[in-house]
Amino acid sequence: MSEETVPQQGGAAQPKGLLQQMEELMAALNADLSALDADLQAAGREPGGAVEERGCQGAEPPVA
Repeated sequence: MSEETVPQQGGAAQPKGLLQQMEELMAALNADLSALDADLQAAGREPGGAVEERGCQGAEPPVA
């Protein structure tokens, strides 16, 4: 994005507010991803878990 497409508002206070919002959103996203990772790890350890049913456990990408 260039400076022409981003409206300049409010001086120094506005970017700090935006930065704070972004930090809060990133923290929330990180927490959600950590919870998802824990759920997926637990599903992979359970017999008949969702990961095993799809046959994805231990799958490796094809070699080019």
